[in-house]
Amino acid sequence: MREMTEVERKVALSNAISIIRRNLPEYTYECQDANSIDGLYKPINNIEWTTGFWPGEIWLAYLETDDELFAHVAGIFTESFRDRIIRKVAVDHHDMGFLYTPSCVAAWKIKKDAHAREAALMAADQLISRFQEKGQFIQAWGTMGARDNYRYIIDCLLNLPLLYWASEETGDAKYRDIALRHTQTCCANSFRSDWSCYHTFFMDPETGEPVRGETCQGYKADSSWARGQAWAVYGLALAYRHTGNEKYLEMFEPVSKYFMDKLPEDMIPYWDLIFTSGEEPRDSSSAAIVACGFLEAADSYEKRGEYEKARHYRSLAKQLMKALWDKCAVNKDDASCNGLLRHGTYSKKSPYNTCTPAGVDECVSWGDYYWMEALVRLGGGWKSWW
Repeated sequence: MREMTEVERKVALSNAISIIRRNLPEYTYECQDANSIDGLYKPINNIEWTTGFWPGEIWLAYLETDDELFAHVAGIFTESFRDRIIRKVAVDHHDMGFLYTPSCVAAWKIKKDAHAREAALMAADQLISRFQEKGQFIQAWGTMGARDNYRYIIDCLLNLPLLYWASEETGDAKYRDIALRHTQTCCANSFRSDWSCYHTFFMDPETGEPVRGETCQGYKADSSWARGQAWAVYGLALAYRHTGNEKYLEMFEPVSKYFMDKLPEDMIPYWDLIFTSGEEPRDSSSAAIVACGFLEAADSYEKRGEYEKARHYRSLAKQLMKALWDKCAVNKDDASCNGLLRHGTYSKKSPYNTCTPAGVDECVSWGDYYWMEALVRLGGGWKSWW
């Protein structure tokens, strides 16, 4: 497969920044919704689990342009996120990392914004408040301890970098300790023998023992939801960087291979990896997430002196990015769409899952964000806030 060239990367990044700039008037005091409808995001209040991705895109645009307008708008969102965590608006779930890492941790690392640091640390406290000693995991959703929600989901691997950062900032090991324990539980239970992963995993609230894997947004319990497998790829690469535990890098390789082996010829994944052909919807966001995971792992392999593996995963990332550029990227002159990446899927209803259908064959906010992150990463020198 062909790789994205440096010329294509620069054109794609310039294209994305143009769209982000065009969107600023509408999304400065309001957030983008989780997914577009007929190609257009509607403005919403800061209440969804996805609202951190848009300010993350703005910070990436600022890093590429040094245009203080981007920093100014991102700073407005910092205050919105600070207000949200102070008032605890829609934060009774595990997605504090998705919310506060690309918005407030980024603002602290880039601008040393004290309000951003304060907000992100409060979010880390909120995240660890959902840790369950029985079972050793961070409960994803629902009333704490309720049997029907005594579970974690694979996505949480991307929330944990907020906890590693909080320990580094404060010197308090409690955040890191919970991140480590959750990761150990996840890696012990969430992966099948073929290295596909469950979306959600239930634990016994009385004994803490593992019970069963289920899906919420995948096609069915024994399939592999594409975005879930993508979170696993990137999450394992991040787990290795934050812990140095070689087990996570060893797991990363077969988990990644499973994802790549299930791709159709054009390399744009279907929404669930049980589908490898046919008319089912695609999920471009999963490819963007995996590209970021491959670039993260490539950096780690390079530091270990494993240059062949580093080249291999960097090449795979470029192949995914080339496919996305050719098939899914929105053109800056296309007024019919205000996202960056088409053909994403938020929730696809099936006869076997419990999700609410939304955002099928649309732009999705995390797809836009990780597309942008991968474009910046490919240029070299980006200092991750994950």
